[in-house]
Amino acid sequence: MCSLFGWLDYQGIVPYKIKRKLTQALANAAEERGTDAAGISYVHGKDVVIFKRPKPAHKLHFSIPERTVAVMGHTRMTTQGDEKHNYNNHPFPGLAGGTAFAFAHNGVLWNDKELRKEKQLPYTHIETDSYVAVQLLQQSDKLDFESLKDMAEVVEGNFTFSVLDQNNSLYIIKGSNPMCLLHFPALGLYVYASTESIMKNALKRVGLHKFAYERVQTDEGDILRIDKNGVIERSEFEPRLFRSRYGGWHDWEAEHYSVHEELLLAYCGCYGVDSSDVELLLEYGYTCDEIEEMLADHNLLNEALRDVKYMCGGELYENCYGGVY
Repeated sequence: MCSLFGWLDYQGIVPYKIKRKLTQALANAAEERGTDAAGISYVHGKDVVIFKRPKPAHKLHFSIPERTVAVMGHTRMTTQGDEKHNYNNHPFPGLAGGTAFAFAHNGVLWNDKELRKEKQLPYTHIETDSYVAVQLLQQSDKLDFESLKDMAEVVEGNFTFSVLDQNNSLYIIKGSNPMCLLHFPALGLYVYASTESIMKNALKRVGLHKFAYERVQTDEGDILRIDKNGVIERSEFEPRLFRSRYGGWHDWEAEHYSVHEELLLAYCGCYGVDSSDVELLLEYGYTCDEIEEMLADHNLLNEALRDVKYMCGGELYENCYGGVY
């Protein structure tokens, strides 16, 4: 369970102090989904700058240049790849076809090792499963809708990805994990966060909740690009079916869920809940009815996830989750 967050200012009328406060407010609010590490990325000149540390967001000071157009951020809950090694944390740097970019992921990928062998990807010291997506984009030698589609259709797991390139184009690749994207037309501003609760918390802290906004629809299988002028372009990828790959917990391998469970995994994002969290609870033995009750009461959900984390512990916990949030 991690969080993506960020903004894109395409008119340049939002005061610098507000954008700086918005960055920090989003990061702090996103701590509800991870406090092991936090980081942001932005473009300075033609350089993609990444600042990240293995600390909770509220203990970091996110400073950005005055003319920053866009910020892409991430807060992390670690399961694979020790956060104390900062290279395991998000965002990750990448270079594809001469285009530098930063990449962040909310979710878990469980076929990263298989993809590295199958695609003959180069060795990396980065242990985080998310990084295989960066390697796939780099191998394609381009950053566009086609390469993002190809990447999203070969990775297996639960995800929503964000990418910021050196031209201040922001991409959102919407898998089964939640995403809230708002447009403030009067301000020339887009703001995004993994859940509505994070969004509302951050906007209230900054005072932007008083301005009119439009919700930008993002569905599973969507790829959005918002350029530095605020123009949105869309493409699509074919989402993969849900299936279990948590072999270390129940010794299952690619076992399909029942129809009821498939439906539960498909619509949980409407409640701002990651399908990866629901999948974990199913693997642990919770019934669909119990999980449906948790979707309506996030206090129950968080208690259950804490119990699973405590019970799994150590290596078993890593197998139970299978990746990074």
